[in-house]
Amino acid sequence: MPNTSARPSSTSTPTFADFGLPNALVERLARDGILEPFPIQTATLPDSMSGRDVLGRGRTGSGKTLAFALPLIARLSGSSPKRRPGQPRALILAPTRELASQIDATMAPLAKAMGLRTQTVFGGVRPGPQQQALRNGVDIVIACPGRLEDLVKGGHAHLDAIEITVLDEADHMADLGFLPTVKRLLDRTPKAGQRMLFSATLDGAIDVLVKRYLSNPVVHSVDSASSPVSTMTHHVLHVDRDSRLHVITDLSAAPGRTVVFTRTKHGAKALTRQLNARGVSAVELHGNLSQGARTRNLAMFSDGSASTLVATDIAARGIHVDDVALVVHADPPVEHKAYLHRSGRTARAGAAGTVVTMMLDSQTGDVRDLARKAGIKPTITRVSEAHPLLTQIAPGERTFVKVTAAVAAAGAGAGEGRDRRSGGRSGGRGGNRSGAREASSTGSSTSARGRRSGDRSRTTGAATGTARPKATNRTSSGRPHSAASFSQANRAR
Repeated sequence: MPNTSARPSSTSTPTFADFGLPNALVERLARDGILEPFPIQTATLPDSMSGRDVLGRGRTGSGKTLAFALPLIARLSGSSPKRRPGQPRALILAPTRELASQIDATMAPLAKAMGLRTQTVFGGVRPGPQQQALRNGVDIVIACPGRLEDLVKGGHAHLDAIEITVLDEADHMADLGFLPTVKRLLDRTPKAGQRMLFSATLDGAIDVLVKRYLSNPVVHSVDSASSPVSTMTHHVLHVDRDSRLHVITDLSAAPGRTVVFTRTKHGAKALTRQLNARGVSAVELHGNLSQGARTRNLAMFSDGSASTLVATDIAARGIHVDDVALVVHADPPVEHKAYLHRSGRTARAGAAGTVVTMMLDSQTGDVRDLARKAGIKPTITRVSEAHPLLTQIAPGERTFVKVTAAVAAAGAGAGEGRDRRSGGRSGGRGGNRSGAREASSTGSSTSARGRRSGDRSRTTGAATGTARPKATNRTSSGRPHSAASFSQANRAR
């Protein structure tokens, strides 16, 4: 593959054209309003475009997807082997179905502009369409490890023609126990191929992969391993058990979108029902829901049919929805990395956001330790129902609505999967086997254009239900939001 890399002048603001990307790719980016690269893209593109192995670290929302997608597409388009059945030329491994779908939503239009074809591969859905797509021939496979290994063992996919391999969110794959499968898949790819690894943290487990599979990699880091976001405001609300639900309800009833995190799937389901019963339109997102239910619930949250999303940690890296101004930790996470990833659903691509952690008397020591390890200094306040601080954290009139039948059904867990290990089946054979080895998450995401160039994603499911009344939208004096502000295409990740 030709070396088309170019290093932009250090005295000027770089554009994507400065890195030697093909004109057709630059023009496709420009049509989406993507003109200037994010720091992680500026740092890695010269080396990735030249074919070097790259090790990149950047927090969620830093633009990692385009950092590997652009050189991968550019370099594949520069070589001209014919598309062959069952033999993709590039492989991207991701820990969750939702992330795989989001990467594909970002890459598919760019790949199409260069005459390339992409395909997602993950569990929780019937394998037949994936097998057929591989038989028809694809250039780029975006896969979760479990289902891809099933297809490889079944003879539907062969990795001996892979030219470029990418591991995205490698630290999360390590946390979820996927590294043995990842290693078996990487062992099937040619050693001479280019390999890129992107991660929010670079710890011991990742170091094993780097030493075994990357050849003299160039390391680029745009932030520290656990750095908080400067545009994010942190609060800890010290509550008693009786007032906890009232405070969460009050914050969720404020205008705009709110993501609430719980520690367990049962907790997410129970809290969603409680919020709906109190007039807050909420949907749940966790591993016990089928793929279709997850897709539907996220779409309802994205289009405003539901104003609050109640999720578990498994979704902390995969929810990409614009204008989430408030994240509430209904249950404090166990460790600081989970706190940072949960909180990263707000204050994305330079926008401001607020994070609230609910703290009971028995949790004071754990929460203080969590804040210290996360490198944050939250404002700690003892509050009860109707405390004036609540309207400062989430400004605007509280609105309680009659929850629509669609939202109520979603909040009641309609479409729950049957297999607790796999996070649910979407119907059809093969939904369990690899799904049990893949993190459960949503199949689509919604996002809006960042001010510069962040990664892009599209909503793939139509939502049902009635949109939340306009009175719930934040005004200029509160947290900004309007349903029209949601782009169905693009977002910095």
